[in-house]
Order: sequence, then structure tokens, then C-alpha cells
Amino acid sequence: MKPAPLALTMGDPAGIGPEIVARAFLQGAVPGGGLVVGDAAVMRRAAALVAGGAELPVVTVGSVAEALCLPPQAMPVLEPGGLVPGLAELPQGRIDARCGAAAAACIRAAAALTACGEAAALVTAPIHKEALAAAGEPWPGHTELLQSEAGGMPVRMMLANDELKTVLVSIHVALRDAIAAVSREAVLETIRIAHAAAARWGTPAPRIAVAGLNPHAGEGGLFGDEEIRHIAPAIEAARAGGIDASGPHAPDTVFMRARRGEFDLVIAMYHDQGLIPVKYLGVEQGVNVTLGLPFVRTSPDHGTAFDLAGSGRADPASLIAACRMARRLSAA
Repeated sequence: MKPAPLALTMGDPAGIGPEIVARAFLQGAVPGGGLVVGDAAVMRRAAALVAGGAELPVVTVGSVAEALCLPPQAMPVLEPGGLVPGLAELPQGRIDARCGAAAAACIRAAAALTACGEAAALVTAPIHKEALAAAGEPWPGHTELLQSEAGGMPVRMMLANDELKTVLVSIHVALRDAIAAVSREAVLETIRIAHAAAARWGTPAPRIAVAGLNPHAGEGGLFGDEEIRHIAPAIEAARAGGIDASGPHAPDTVFMRARRGEFDLVIAMYHDQGLIPVKYLGVEQGVNVTLGLPFVRTSPDHGTAFDLAGSGRADPASLIAACRMARRLSAA
């Protein structure tokens, strides 16, 4: 029997998502097979753009079982309800509420397939946050939307490559709000979620480094006291619970130390603190993983790249890395 496929969303139809998904199928780089949740006409447009004379049949299916019966060179597309007609005729590289609504519909449908076990894991192509907001969606990104779909359970974003893994205390909020979000409870919950996730992917006793918020981790209170009031007490509580957590470490050196092998992952206090180091090592291999969901969800670590949309030049490497990690984590 064929394994359950990966469920891949097309992302924003006006961005590079459909193109990198089509290219991943064209290269046979979706391990174990996949099912695209999206608009069939949009995916046919993308397939024609990237195929370059090669054959990439796009087949509309009504179920996962039907997709599993297709030959491996075909790209099955399951269209969710609620898609407006004519998405493939909309201009690419522009924010459009109809594209935001379509992206959200695909995420919800693919998440439902994954949550019930019909799909092995969820791999999401990039969406545009402004298009999502224009469509009336209250969520600033994938992570928060999927958290809502899963019942509101605590989740965290991890960005990872072969050299570095970082987990964030806060995600898509203004910097002043991210600073306010640093609390003993939030940091401790992040450590616990990261520890539990690492155990599921085969590292039962991960060495977790916790970054400070302030320069030099506050320098004993000289540059801020969040480390003293919130971060250090969270680390102490985690250690009391049997978790190998250490810190707070100076943010300007902890990622380098983790990359050299001293730690298995780093807890970062806010979005850019944790994501810049991973992305600097190479966007093409970075993978975004949502921790805490009842299913595996990964995505590339880049956005919709409206400036490249429709050119056929978008690099699928990060999406392919996300597919490989999704298959590996779902198997674990």
C-alpha cells in the first residue's frame, strides 16, 4: 500500500507558492507522494510555467484515495470549497483579498485532512499576510490560523536547518509587544513545548539553550531585568522538571555556540532574534515547523516573493526541504 501523502497547500495564488509546489512535483522531490490542496487552474498555470517542455499532468481529484491511484508523475489537486472562480486569471505579484481567502480555505482543508490522518503531514506554501487580512481573516499568519483550527492549544514556531534550530517565545507581533510577552510562564511553556517536540523527533533529552532578551543577557540587571524576573526563573522551573535547559545566554553568541554543537536548540525571545541567524545560514535549506499541533506542519522559510511570481525562476529548495522534514517528522 502507498503511504499517506503529504498535503501541500498552493499558498497565495499571486505568489510563488504554486510555482515551487509544481517544480517540487516535477523534480520528484515530494517524498512518499503528495496531494496539492488548491485551485486546479492555478496549478495548471504554474505547471505550464515551470515544466519547460517536460510533462507534468495536473489531475483534479475528489479524495485522497483517488489521488493515491494516480501514476507517480501526476500532480493531484484537491479543490476545497469556497474558492472563487477565475483565480488563475488574477494578476500575479499583487495583493488581492480573493487570493488571501483562497489561501486560507486551502490551509483549513489541508489541516483537516492531516488532522484526521488522511494525509501524513501538512506542508504549506507561502501566503501573504496583507492578502489574508484583506480577506477578513483575523490571523496574522499560518501559525495562528492553524492554532485556531486545532482548538487554540499552545503552539510555537521553530525555524530549523541542518546547523541550527530555534524556537520562538512570540511570533508575529510588534517588537514592543514581543518584549511585553516575555514572562516566566511564556518562556517556561516554550521550553516545555520544544522539549516535547524534540523527544518526538528522536532527541529525548535535548540540550536547550535559552537566549536572554537584553544585550549580554542583561549583564546582571545593568541592561534590563527581564532575565532576572522572568527568564532565569523559567529555566529553573524547567530544570526542576527534568529538562536540560540552560541560560539565559547572551543572544549575540548563543546561536554560534549551538551551531558548533554545544546545544541542540535555542529558545529565542522574539521573531527576528531567532529567525535572522537561521536565515543567514541559507534560506534555501530553512524550514518552519509549528510545534504543539496534533499533527506535523512544515513550510519554507521565505515569503510569497511577489517580485518573482510568474517568472518561473523561484527556487523550490526550501519547500523541498520542508517536504523532507515533514515526512521525517511524521515517520518519527
